[in-house]
Amino acid sequence: MTVDRLLPTDEARDLIALTRDVADKVLAPIADAHEKSETYPEGVFATLGEAGLLSLPYPEEWGGGAQTYEVYLQVLEELAARWAAIAVAVSVHSLACHPLMSFGTEKQKQRWLPDMLGGSTIGAYSLSEPQAGSDAAALACKATASADGSSYTVNGSKAWITHGGIADFYNLFARTGEGSKGISCFLVPRDTAGLSFGKPEEKMGLHAVPTTAAHYDNAVVDAGRRIGAEGQGLQIAFSALDSGRLGIAAVAVGIAQAALDDAVAYAQERTAFGRKIIDHQGLGFLLADMAAAVDSARAAYLDAARRRDAGQPYSRNASVAKLVATDAAMKVTTDAVQVFGGYGYTRDFRVERLMREAKITQIFEGTNQIQRLVISRALQSGA
Repeated sequence: MTVDRLLPTDEARDLIALTRDVADKVLAPIADAHEKSETYPEGVFATLGEAGLLSLPYPEEWGGGAQTYEVYLQVLEELAARWAAIAVAVSVHSLACHPLMSFGTEKQKQRWLPDMLGGSTIGAYSLSEPQAGSDAAALACKATASADGSSYTVNGSKAWITHGGIADFYNLFARTGEGSKGISCFLVPRDTAGLSFGKPEEKMGLHAVPTTAAHYDNAVVDAGRRIGAEGQGLQIAFSALDSGRLGIAAVAVGIAQAALDDAVAYAQERTAFGRKIIDHQGLGFLLADMAAAVDSARAAYLDAARRRDAGQPYSRNASVAKLVATDAAMKVTTDAVQVFGGYGYTRDFRVERLMREAKITQIFEGTNQIQRLVISRALQSGA
């Protein structure tokens, strides 16, 4: 079904209508084929860029859409309801633009930001490492400054990079000193000599967009590509995490909404014991619980987004939204498979794909165990 959204402006309503049109005509018809064949959808991100869907939460002066997070997240949800892999990559691209937008110099912004926001170049985020996921302060990938300070030589590996090997630029967080204040941020182009990528991970879901490791072997990065001050890397990385968590919350709600829609449609067609199965109370109540979970999860991310837009503290709310939405997505998609019965366990229907895709939302942008830690610490401090 089409979600009846309460949007703040006519412009926002037009944007959602545009998103639905693009998602239905460009994404939905090819999603299943690319997910099954595990092939990258060439040209899709250029189309999204031309439609202005890759720059929504950024200022117009740099080519952005100047949309509130309340609206941007609902666009992500609409994309995810058709194709989660694409929506995740859009969220990651937005995350990858944040360091330059928030911490870059005017010269750096003028040089790179218009292409990034216009969709001419697609970005990726390189924070995690094979032995440093949730514990970002344990990063080992090292960037050593040259004697004249004009460049850095990077050695080490990064892991779990969405769009790895395909993205045009990478926000690299590498060690330039000791301790948690010894991390710096760099904007690294894909064609940097000494930068290579591992084979795509064999994932449970999100097959159409690759996730890879990156390896730096004496890769030289110009000092002009350092974003922010030396040692400011973790501040930059953490400043974007709350926004990134809201992006994943919205994606999770989109996945859950799609599963609910499919389950309701199937339950209205399938008959058992002389009645549509939706008319059996046991199944009708299951669908009702699924709908309540989706609506509650959407309300959670919208509450956090509105706090962000109003300039209020929202870190705890972002963690709550990420936790609630992704747990809801896992339950709703699992229940959708149950509604389909044996057919739900086959690849003839997309609910099994939605169930596989929902799982990763509980893991990336901070596992749900990390979200519980953030929330509990906020409660301890009275936030």
